[in-house]
Amino acid sequence: MASSSKPAKNKLGGGLFTGGLDPLMEYIAFARANYNNGILNQHEFEEIERGLLEVEKEWEAGEFKIVQGDEDIHTANERRLGEVIGKDIAGKLHTGRSRNEQVVCAMRLWLRDELIKLEGHLISFFKVTAARAEKEIDCIMPGYTHLQRAQPVRWSHWMLSYAMAFANDLERLREVNKRVNRNPLGCGALAGNPFNIDREAISKELGLEGLLWNSMAGVADRDFVTETLQWGSILMQHISRWAEDLIIYSSGEFGFFGIRGKSGRVFGQMAGFMMTHKGLPSTYNKDLQESWEPMLDHVKTVSDSIQIAEGVLATLDTQPEKMKAALDPFMLATDVADYLVRKGVPFRETHHISGRCVALSEKTDIPMNELSYEQLKAVDERFEADIAETFN
Repeated sequence: MASSSKPAKNKLGGGLFTGGLDPLMEYIAFARANYNNGILNQHEFEEIERGLLEVEKEWEAGEFKIVQGDEDIHTANERRLGEVIGKDIAGKLHTGRSRNEQVVCAMRLWLRDELIKLEGHLISFFKVTAARAEKEIDCIMPGYTHLQRAQPVRWSHWMLSYAMAFANDLERLREVNKRVNRNPLGCGALAGNPFNIDREAISKELGLEGLLWNSMAGVADRDFVTETLQWGSILMQHISRWAEDLIIYSSGEFGFFGIRGKSGRVFGQMAGFMMTHKGLPSTYNKDLQESWEPMLDHVKTVSDSIQIAEGVLATLDTQPEKMKAALDPFMLATDVADYLVRKGVPFRETHHISGRCVALSEKTDIPMNELSYEQLKAVDERFEADIAETFN
């Protein structure tokens, strides 16, 4: 006998007995549509609804038992429903309904709810980022290009540079979820529903927005999974770069303040999923079962990573004095060039003049910001006394 912790290997739905998959509300919505259509009488519908709610309570209490022969969560639920209300009435739950549409609808409902949770995690991460950026706005650090010190920047500016990337991720997430949250119920096995059920009513009950109009496409489509994996891969790329910066800045050479993003894992899930799906013929195929595992693991990895990133940033111990000590007067060379531009000097010429100031600083062993007005005037007569403000 298979236990609840080790269910029978799957044949139809990926062996998915855990992970928050709960298609029971989908069953009730479909049964209600059959009742409204006259296929079920009131007593039959009420018994099916009562039985499904009892099954739901067993799942919530951890009392649901998986037995030998349960192929997936759907067959387990249907078997248990028959035990609760009797097989004659329970058997009518299947009327006009195909496993093909049922499985993909369960995927969409689960994924929709998980993406909403991810949206909440991202927004929470934003709030921590914004709070720290405001609180530590006066922390100045070197900004780097090619890992070479380039210009002074605010620590807040660095944090908000990634916030912009994550804001784009949030926008993309919301767009993906619009296409996830569509209704395949009524597509049947591939040729539609023969009983003319009210698909709009089902959508409203389940909170789905929009119907999948072509029944063959409705049962075969897994683009919404591909989009989710692609979205997660882009997000994890940003988290990986963010973490890499923190690793570098917290090293002994910098000492400004890890986690390293699990980007390789999610990239592999996306590539593997797309390779599985690229050669499938139209409508439903057994290989579509392979959608579940990468999707479940991908969503969990992304969710964990966002929450870990938030925790790291919230507790990060910045070292403003070390940031300040890493600043080099030569980093003001661009500011000197910009100063001269404001004095009417052609842009290309300003960089040559700025370079001569750097050379003078090296020759005299005087930091560039401590060169006297007379020394700078000797480099170019267009320097004026207000150059001191640039070195402030």
